[in-house]
Amino acid sequence: MVTAFIPVRGGSKSIPLKNIKLFCGKPLVCWNIEALENCNEIDEIIVATDSDKIEETVVSRNYKKTKIYRRSAENACDTASTESVMLEYIAYAKLPESQVFMLVQATSPLTQTQHFSDAMKLYKSGKYDSILTCVRNYRFFWNADGTSMNYDYKNRPRRQNFDGMLMENGAFYINTVKNILASGNRLSGKIGIYEMPEYTATEIDEPDDWIILEKLMYKHVLSSKISDIKKIKLFLTDVDGTLTDGSMYYSENGDELKKFNTRDGLGIRLLREAGIKVGIITSENTKIVENRAKKLNADYLFQGKIDGGKLAIAQEICQKEGISLNEVAYIGDDVNCIELLKSVGLAACPADAQDLVKKVPNIHVMQKKGGEGCVREWAERILK
Repeated sequence: MVTAFIPVRGGSKSIPLKNIKLFCGKPLVCWNIEALENCNEIDEIIVATDSDKIEETVVSRNYKKTKIYRRSAENACDTASTESVMLEYIAYAKLPESQVFMLVQATSPLTQTQHFSDAMKLYKSGKYDSILTCVRNYRFFWNADGTSMNYDYKNRPRRQNFDGMLMENGAFYINTVKNILASGNRLSGKIGIYEMPEYTATEIDEPDDWIILEKLMYKHVLSSKISDIKKIKLFLTDVDGTLTDGSMYYSENGDELKKFNTRDGLGIRLLREAGIKVGIITSENTKIVENRAKKLNADYLFQGKIDGGKLAIAQEICQKEGISLNEVAYIGDDVNCIELLKSVGLAACPADAQDLVKKVPNIHVMQKKGGEGCVREWAERILK
């Protein structure tokens, strides 16, 4: 059993509520959570927080392995150590001594699933009692007395001939519950080092760190995803539960009504202005949706049940446009959307979509619910 433990408190001074501030379009803490969710070596993820807002943000995303632990106020103050909340949770959960405990820092959002996985494999080799992450630093260091620390200044080495120094980057640490209880520390015994890429060196503590790390995230982690987004030529959306909240409204005369969000409408307009065509696909067939599609100047509208489902409709549109499904972005919320979501280049769903939809590989789960601006949120992510 491997527990990943992420301590995040609400009282950050330099960047208020930084742990849920949007970092590259996603709450900061969610980057590590999602990397861990996709790591086969991790069994459970514990987010230890004192903040209602942080808890609401994490819970709203319906993660499979992730649970919230409400840490005590005593261990959430400015002077409390990370070890103190680790020990608090271990005692609370009565974790067995043999359990592997991974401390993960939300302030290192560039940590990827592969890093967690590779470090766990190193740990399971049995060579070390605990593991910490480092990056290789190629700077020259000096002591306060004017003596060089890590090189001979009379024979200054070239970078390619310099081994550099290993610097702790604070991304994550691995140990057993037994060792943590015995030492009161995240590290103990024979310590092994898992070396991470140089771009993961910085932790987010100050506003300037935020700016630097967003640039690095786009360059080293999101660059391939961004290239996929640039290929998008067609944006498709479902209606009920996506453009609407999924509710059915009726007047006294029995007329059916639907509530649409004006922000979603502007998002669709922005897509069309950027040269991306827009289509609406729904299994319902109403005059209301027809009127809404006209209002939005949608390029395509398909209503009612059609043989082959929504995927067949999307393929038909692609044939007309001379594009592939890899150049399509789609957002839907229910099981009849899954086939299409699995087939398009970019897939998304509202925050309150069905659980099976959220399990579609590589799907983007929006922060907003259906009818509350999720389509606008998805449009803005694509346009960014």
